[in-house]
Amino acid sequence: MTLTAVSTNHLELGSVDMKHETEEVVKAGVDALSVFTMIGALVKVLPAIAAIFTIVWTGIRIYETDTVQKLIAKWKNRAK
Repeated sequence: MTLTAVSTNHLELGSVDMKHETEEVVKAGVDALSVFTMIGALVKVLPAIAAIFTIVWTGIRIYETDTVQKLIAKWKNRAK
């Protein structure tokens, strides 16, 4: 919430500051990720997890290419 000074003796509660709340959620998410990274590094699991995410991300990027999308469209048209 934002506080608006109406006078030097009176404060009025204003509207909720959505930008501030969003920033706090993002900060909490990044904090959780950093804790996960620290724990992963300590137990030496992080390289395996990073490799899995890299494989998945590369697969998604390949799937999104024009060539693959054209092949999928041809395959779907044949199935009809």
